[in-house]
Amino acid sequence: MANGELNFQQGAPERAPREVVHAPRDAGRQGVGAAAGIAVHVAGLDWQAVADELTAHGYAIVPGLLTAPECAAVAAQYAQPQLFRSRVVMAQHGFGAGEYQYFRYPLPSVIAALRQSLYAPLAAIANRWHEVLDIAVRFPPDHADFLARCHAAGQARPTPLLLQYGPGDYNCLHQDLYGEHVFPLQAAILLSEPGADSRAGSSC
Repeated sequence: MANGELNFQQGAPERAPREVVHAPRDAGRQGVGAAAGIAVHVAGLDWQAVADELTAHGYAIVPGLLTAPECAAVAAQYAQPQLFRSRVVMAQHGFGAGEYQYFRYPLPSVIAALRQSLYAPLAAIANRWHEVLDIAVRFPPDHADFLARCHAAGQARPTPLLLQYGPGDYNCLHQDLYGEHVFPLQAAILLSEPGADSRAGSSC
């Protein structure tokens, strides 16, 4: 698994995907900041292929969403407590072994760019699923409108998090639900490559 690999998840995967959705490395990065480059890169993904993989398998893999320097920079943020609102040691809650921290507002620019740019295409996929499943809830196309809906219901805390694993650590299958408004898709990004990177294993 390579640095910056993105795994969109819904439920537990049952088998390996038939097709991997590739994202061109460093697309949109030349001459722009990291946040703007991420937005350009995400917009250029083959979202129909991502949707097909999600529908077929419950998850889709997108290699190379972040560059190696971006992965290293995000992983290094774990040691900056001022960026986080809370820390969870998973063994204390029966979640597995390892730990994670929830980011506080204002989010780091890369995290904010990922959340905003990924939302709209994933919301379109989620809405199609809800239509097929006859679920009345629909997600607005604009991320700011979804945040406003959550804040109106008292869900004002940010939920992006950064995980850190040591040797032998693991994450049990579980759901973290925060209030009545729940987005059905999750993006998980591998920031370090087990067995290859010198830093501790991290993902967000």
